[in-house]
Amino acid sequence: MIVVGTRGSQLALVQANLVVAALRRLPSAPEAVVRVVHSDGDLNPEASLTDPQVDGWFTSRLQQELAAGSIDAAVHSAKDLPTATPKGLTVPAYLERADCRDVVITRAGVPWLELAPGSRLGTSSPRRTVQLRAVRADLAFRSVRGNVPTRLRLVEQGEVEGVVVAAAGLLRLGLLGQAQPLDPHSECTPAAGQGAIAVEARADSGWLDALAALDHLPTRLAVEAERRLLGRMGGGCQLALGVLAEPVPAGGWQVSAAFSADGVNLRRKAAVVPDLTPQLALDELARRLGAPG
Repeated sequence: MIVVGTRGSQLALVQANLVVAALRRLPSAPEAVVRVVHSDGDLNPEASLTDPQVDGWFTSRLQQELAAGSIDAAVHSAKDLPTATPKGLTVPAYLERADCRDVVITRAGVPWLELAPGSRLGTSSPRRTVQLRAVRADLAFRSVRGNVPTRLRLVEQGEVEGVVVAAAGLLRLGLLGQAQPLDPHSECTPAAGQGAIAVEARADSGWLDALAALDHLPTRLAVEAERRLLGRMGGGCQLALGVLAEPVPAGGWQVSAAFSADGVNLRRKAAVVPDLTPQLALDELARRLGAPG
């Protein structure tokens, strides 16, 4: 029996059960159960996600349980994974990516571009804030924490006029409703790995072959390229970096990125590369964005 670890939020449980369902569809159909592990981020809901000390708060306890052998696999939102994988662990599978875009939910479905000046838009993300402020500098950006339903209630209760969340989370919870997608190239480039589910395991696990059978190669190529650029730019959830790797019809990949070193000035750059393996192309893109060092 394979024990699949996850955070305890509604969305995390949905994602873990997607992994379990995929395992049960394999020819070998291993028995799988879900075990909840509460993350530091869940246990410290008041902590600011802009604090550099919180990087990995949604993944570290799962990784500790994994290393200790209490669970056999850990399910993460790929965007929450730190760029450095702990020694002895590996990511044998990324499930096929869902919609990677950010979306805005507003009261009464008012188009976010038509919100009145001074309207409060909730997000805990420096990445989202700096990009959306570049489009609507007249809005008041408010830091919000909590799971997806909690953030939606802030809109319903009138504490903010709108919130920014990931489309994939709403889709998996069946809450997409009147969400307004943000253009990933001109409005809000998503976080590295956004929309993808990562399955982590011990490198010596006897379950690696079964877990690797769940891997979606195009998603892996895109997410790993995005994570390499994130690492090159300094990594961390507090970094105001959006990056998206996507295939282009003529062949190859386009990597689009938006970055702010100071939370005010925004740079947008893009590169088309024949494939995502060479680090040289990503290093050049990082240099154009203003990577440190």
